Formats: sequence, structure tokens, C-alpha cells
Amino acid sequence: MADSKPDISQLQQSFSHPTWSSETLIYATYYAPRGRQRLYMLGAELSRRYLYPSDLLVGIIGAEGSGKSTLIKGLFPGLELTNDDDGVNIRPAQLYAFSPDDYFAPHTFHIDVRYERAFRQPWQIAEAVTVAVSHGRRVIVEHFDLLYEALGYNAQIMFGIGEEVIVARPGVFGPFPASIKAVADKTIRYRLMAHSAEDITSYVLERDYNYKIPVHHSDVKHGFVISFQQEPRIDLVQLENRVKEIIAADVLIAPAGEDRISIGDHQIPCTGTRTHVKHSGQIENFRLLKEFRYHPLLREYMLVGIVGRHEPAGYEEITRVPEL
Repeated sequence: MADSKPDISQLQQSFSHPTWSSETLIYATYYAPRGRQRLYMLGAELSRRYLYPSDLLVGIIGAEGSGKSTLIKGLFPGLELTNDDDGVNIRPAQLYAFSPDDYFAPHTFHIDVRYERAFRQPWQIAEAVTVAVSHGRRVIVEHFDLLYEALGYNAQIMFGIGEEVIVARPGVFGPFPASIKAVADKTIRYRLMAHSAEDITSYVLERDYNYKIPVHHSDVKHGFVISFQQEPRIDLVQLENRVKEIIAADVLIAPAGEDRISIGDHQIPCTGTRTHVKHSGQIENFRLLKEFRYHPLLREYMLVGIVGRHEPAGYEEITRVPEL
């Protein structure tokens, strides 16, 4: 690491980017899909739409198990993470060894602040990040909200993941990491509940109605959509009651090897094994719409499940101008 701390003019020069980009995007929201492949695809789409080569400081915000690592891999294909959400250290953080005089030094770094705080003080992490970005390197900071105060300046672009993925390009008045984290933390439980309810529903469809676990899934607010090419001959009240029986039994939901979860004593495929409640009884107010919704363009029949209740998430706070 360089001995001298870069001055503010170096940092400002490093943070230069097309001016119109910061004037148009306040924040955007997308459903945070369940399953690795769909989250990869969303990350790739967000990268294409929102990332610029001049974005050197990228903030990632979200709870454990929300899919941050998967989203990062979609945003930055090929990036090797220093630490993933399973708490496994893949490789030492190269950020601390960065020297601007090293011609072969990496141009992109990843750092998990929550993990690194076990070994370094926040000011040390902040200094390492500042040195790298001031010399034109990109740093992807996972748990950016934990570093913001020590860093003293905001990321050029932030991605928060809860029930939705929030994309924000901060200005002088924000958005700030704390407001994005507040929304992500408040909404993630609906995503966990919806994913578990979706997998339980898929399991009952296969067990009791001889339907293969469907591949095509999509999203609605506080819920899920399972699509069929032909309208199923299913009593939806009966299906809802059978799913509720498993929910009421409060069975354990847990990873069961690679791309599988256990629901009580049964196992089913799942590529988002950590994005679940721990027990089925944590799923609140599950219900199915009592008719299949037909999509005339896709020619699909959609089974819609909902969890939870309407609750303001606090999005209005993201853009609120702080007053003295």
C-alpha cells in the first residue's frame, strides 16, 4: 500500500463520470428473483444498464443470505470474491497489498467489510479503499453501509438487495447507505417467506398432483408466480390447504447439499438454498389467488401465491433531503 494518503483532488478526478448519469437516476427497483440463474441474469442486465467504466467505488448492501454474492457475480462475471456469504475465505484480500507502482496489480478488487472488520479497524479498510480508487482501480465493497462513516464519502453507485434489488446513483443529498439498508432489511423477510412458500407449493404439486416441479417461476409483490403451458386441473382451495398444513407443522427448511433443500423429511431441487426461512412456521399469512391468471401473449396459466401483509417499506426515505 502507498505510504501517503491521496489528496481530495486525486479522489475527485478518479470519480469523474458522465454528468448526465447522476442527474437522471435517483433509484430504480427490480424484483429480486429466487434462484441462482435468475439472479445472475438480473445482475448482467443491471450491469449493462447502469454501470460505467468510470464507476470505481461500487457499494453492495444486504443481509446475509439475501444473494449479495450471487448478484455480484452477475454484475462482474469472473470476479473472484474474497469472502462469500457462507463465511468461507476464498482468498486473501489483495486490496491491502495494492501499490500504484505495481504494473501487474489488479484493476478490480472485492472486499467484504463485515468479514474484514474481524481483522482490521474500519479506518484501515477505508484507507485501503481510498488508495485504490484514487489510482483508478475499481473496488466492490460488500456491506458498504458498515464502511461509509469511516470512509467519509459515498459510492458512485449502490446496489441494495432485499425483496427487491435497489439501484441508486447518489448525489449530494443521497441516497445514503443507511436508507437503502433500512429498506433492504425490512423487505428481505418477505422474499424469504415467498421463496419457502413457493418451494413448498412446488413440492405439494409434485407429491399430490403429479406435476413436475415447474422451471418457469416469476415474481409479484410479497409473493411468487408459477406458470403452466396448460391450465392445471387443480382445486386451488385444496392446494392452499395442503400447503398450509406443512406451514402449520413448522418443519425445518435447510440446505441439503448442492442445489437441494430439505422441507422436513423431504428434499427438492433449489438453486437458492440460503434464501429461505428456517422453519415453515415463519411463513406468515400464506394464500393463493383462487383462479389461474391467463397471460394472453405468453399463453401461460399463472398460479399466484402471496405471503405477509401490506406494509410500507420506507422507500420515501431514500430520497428525503436531510434537514439541519
